[in-house]
Amino acid sequence: MGEITNVMEFEAIAKQKLPKMVYDYYASGAEDQWTLAENRNAFSRILFRPRILIDVSNIDLSTTVLGFNISMPIMVAPTAMQKMAHPDGEYAIARAASAAGTIMTLSSWGTSSVEEVASTGPGTRFFQLYVYKDRNVTIQLVRRAERAGFKAIALTVDTPRLGRREADIKNRFNLPPHLSLKNFEGLDIGKLNKAEDSGLASYVAGQVDRSLSWKDVQWLQTITSLPILVKGVITAEDAKIAVQSGAAGIIVSNHGARQLDYVPATIMALEEVVQAVQGRIPVFLDGGVRRGTDVFKALALGASGVFIGRPIIWSLAADGEAGVKKALQMIRDEFELTMALSGCRSLKEITRNHVMTHWETPRASLPVSRL
Repeated sequence: MGEITNVMEFEAIAKQKLPKMVYDYYASGAEDQWTLAENRNAFSRILFRPRILIDVSNIDLSTTVLGFNISMPIMVAPTAMQKMAHPDGEYAIARAASAAGTIMTLSSWGTSSVEEVASTGPGTRFFQLYVYKDRNVTIQLVRRAERAGFKAIALTVDTPRLGRREADIKNRFNLPPHLSLKNFEGLDIGKLNKAEDSGLASYVAGQVDRSLSWKDVQWLQTITSLPILVKGVITAEDAKIAVQSGAAGIIVSNHGARQLDYVPATIMALEEVVQAVQGRIPVFLDGGVRRGTDVFKALALGASGVFIGRPIIWSLAADGEAGVKKALQMIRDEFELTMALSGCRSLKEITRNHVMTHWETPRASLPVSRL
């Protein structure tokens, strides 16, 4: 693994190692996959305005998220069924995130349960929640996450129905028989089984509540004292309602471009959301973050931190816990270097003036005075 120099290189190794059905499940986006490419491409339209001759001998990457101290503003996004990528699955990711001093978000659809992930040892962890038609299932899940020491709920709000992921339809995606959605074991609900198209799409249609609305965000606050992050907001209108509904934070997310195709890249939607919340709650971003430069750009545009999804899965598939540790370390090191070269010594020194977006005219476009 010594030859890997950036997190994108894990993907090719993962593709070699994984069955096609599994690789395709993690890799694909919805329909034409326009947003999937755009999540990456949009970062390349944001350029730096570095400040020079600043003493950058000491750089502090640490921050707090909902009052929890973390080593860097780079966290692990929830991704489903991690044991499909590697036998250690969620355990490996939990340990790697904890070792890196950052937060792991466990998916509702984990192949390990909240209790199993908690048993890996100390660490700040959030729980991603899908609300099921049977509200007792939701209540039980939230209570178990609380008891297991999870510190926040990331409520996914962009999935009343599953997006159309055509590779999963072609492959008739289903969970390999030796694995199960551990958080639901022993609960009387449907299993994720083989279907005529995507087994996951059929499962979601049967189990996930399409009637979910803002009043349910308020209902959730009556059943738990945990802070609620609303994951999947990409407009100013919804950002304002999230604040009014008592959300503790927002994750600007398009579900890794797996739900509605032709929504903007999250980095393009970020500023609209940040401006709408007016600093009342923190705003985070996921989608397309592959470099330390991407992290810096998100923070310059007002994000309090980012969550990383696919690179964690690819590094897990490539080399288990050690791979995930390496991926987190590489993005951390790149981010620290970007800060140094931009003249920023702490996160609070990263400002909007450190970047320019492609639609701005550079601030220095004044008449040239010839000497």
